[in-house]
Amino acid sequence: MSTRITVAQIDVRVGNIDYNLKRHVECAEEALSKQSRIILFPELSLTGYSIRDLVHDVAHHSYCKHPAYLKLLEISHDIHIIAGGVEEAQNFGLHNAVFYFADGEMRIVHRKIYLPTYGMFEEGRYFLPGRSVRSFETGSGRWGALICEDLWHISLPYLLAQDGADVIVGLSASPTRLGGDTNQEPAVAGVNMEHHKTFARLLSCYVVFCNRVGFEDGISFWGGSTIVAPTGTIVEQAPFFEEAIIHADISKNDIKRARRDSRHALDERPEFVLKELERTSRA
Repeated sequence: MSTRITVAQIDVRVGNIDYNLKRHVECAEEALSKQSRIILFPELSLTGYSIRDLVHDVAHHSYCKHPAYLKLLEISHDIHIIAGGVEEAQNFGLHNAVFYFADGEMRIVHRKIYLPTYGMFEEGRYFLPGRSVRSFETGSGRWGALICEDLWHISLPYLLAQDGADVIVGLSASPTRLGGDTNQEPAVAGVNMEHHKTFARLLSCYVVFCNRVGFEDGISFWGGSTIVAPTGTIVEQAPFFEEAIIHADISKNDIKRARRDSRHALDERPEFVLKELERTSRA
């Protein structure tokens, strides 16, 4: 009762769809050699993060007929792929989104809800926020996806867990400004890891975090991707500041054991939370 997941901590090139899709296929093929069922990539892995005025050019309608993209759909018959890209919605608004490639098809499974627009971030200038959060069926249980800043809001992992997610994946392009030894753990990495371990422990689920590496516009992405078990224990961790691929088995028995040994996730009362939220919103 287990599913092997691969986390591909890669560097990508801004606006270079050809190169990025090629890297996705290469990593998926490597994951297949390790008998992985699902591979996870970082936020905006298909497009690069600092896309700015290229955002309309890299929206998914513009590359859906590209031969390398078709190869990604083809390989998804053998391994499911969770990647980040730009979606053009039916109303022509743009979303920072999670694409799920499975069995030769692609669907959007999450649109980033919390768009950072402060400091070095300017996502609110280019993207519309998502309006819902849902778990989705993978054939290996129900999973949920969040994007970077979404994981800094306790409500979203909670809602995914209440919607049946046994595994929550986080796609990230978390930056840091280098100020010394790149072998040291960035301060932001420690904070993120504590969040993920806490969510995993309190929600009795796996939390799988994929952060990118590389440089864009003087900003360094720190990597440090992790796979966290329902106990809050880090099962696998990628290095900082360099490309890496890590693998782990997602065990249904580990989820079952966590919920049997500590019932707080099962005893949660969402109707009570809803009632109190309604009360506080009227205050």
